[in-house]
Amino acid sequence: MTETTEQQGQLVYNNEVDFVENYLSVVYRRQVSDLSDTVWCPEWWKHIEAVVRLQAVWRAWEHLRQDPATGLSVWFLDHADPHMAVLLNPRGPFKYCSVRNGHKEMLEPLPTVTPPDGLLSTPDDETVAAAESAAAGGVEITDPRH
Repeated sequence: MTETTEQQGQLVYNNEVDFVENYLSVVYRRQVSDLSDTVWCPEWWKHIEAVVRLQAVWRAWEHLRQDPATGLSVWFLDHADPHMAVLLNPRGPFKYCSVRNGHKEMLEPLPTVTPPDGLLSTPDDETVAAAESAAAGGVEITDPRH
């Protein structure tokens, strides 16, 4: 069955919650008990990393589902499998959570120290152009918008 252009532009799921509850949790089944080597937090939406990763997985699915040939394969291999491997890993964002005991907020943000002013800067247009030229093998690329 092929979709019309109008159907292709429409989302199947309203958001990542709808996608996780009605698709991913049904399709991506794993044993997530205290006796397994995979962990899951039933309140996954309390983990910012999980929200961002699952939103990326959902958006990729919405795009790739439109490719009838290899779309779902690409989605699993390039999106779902890598993100779910991180999320289900016992050392990942759900480390202290469990299906039985629920959500545990024990992981802290990564520590950071702000660098001194001027150490890192936004590249100017000439620096960007030089980097693009080097990436193009030294061939000067002219932006047709200028």
